Amino acid sequence: MVRADSFAITRWESPNGLADRIPKVSSVSALLVSVSIKSLATGDYHLWVADKHVPTPYIPAFRSNVIDLDAQPSCWVGSAFDYVLFHVPRTGLDDIAAELGIGPLDTYRLSFDEEDLVLAQLTKNMLPYVGQPGSPGSLSLDHLNLILGAHLLQKYAGLRKPNVTSVGGLGPWQKRRATELLNENLAGRIRLSQLAQECGLSISHFARSFKVSFGMSTHRWLVQRRIERSQELLMKTHESLADIAEETGFSDQAAFTRVFHQIVGISPGRWRRDHQRKESHLARV
Repeated sequence: MVRADSFAITRWESPNGLADRIPKVSSVSALLVSVSIKSLATGDYHLWVADKHVPTPYIPAFRSNVIDLDAQPSCWVGSAFDYVLFHVPRTGLDDIAAELGIGPLDTYRLSFDEEDLVLAQLTKNMLPYVGQPGSPGSLSLDHLNLILGAHLLQKYAGLRKPNVTSVGGLGPWQKRRATELLNENLAGRIRLSQLAQECGLSISHFARSFKVSFGMSTHRWLVQRRIERSQELLMKTHESLADIAEETGFSDQAAFTRVFHQIVGISPGRWRRDHQRKESHLARV
């Protein structure tokens, strides 16, 4: 179960619509970002904010709503629907604002049926992974939270794009400590907040510094390291692909094979066979 004070992504769908109007609630102050996956005809969607009805036109696919849950919204959908929902706690947004040298922001613009290309693309990127076992991982969610939070601050809180001071890379001890922790958590069961705390930095400062030092995000670095570790096991052991997938932190063999192919260019089984042929040839020579 996802904690109410956590950033979370869920998929909300039904083939029949809703029998009754339902409230959208959260036990903490948060924004709800909802992105439609399929279109809805005029009259098939009704929204109320602070018990006032919001006029709702035809909704094309990948249009977005941004609503402050403190405004006690509720909705009714009269036909089949499919939405991706982003629950974004205000505390996380305040932390990002503080990192940019800005105090907490009180008001976010209510947005309905918005053509927001950033939110649409983020949703399309995440759609294959929402609800799947083991994905998206904690670090991936943390990075998405930072990207989404910065976008919400700029577009829906009226924050002008800040002049962010350039950040240097991590110091030698910080790089060593960060990579130690990541290597100890190949399955991804570690948060950006833990890495940042160990390095004495804020979350967003750590994320930017890590990318300066390594040329990629912590999530991408971890995925690369998983693949490198899997190659070591493919070369040096006779373990099955399923066992190697589990040992290197993938949810299953299919996920391991997909990511391995994306990064290496061939499947792990073929990579192992090719390597074994090369080793056999060198042994004969």
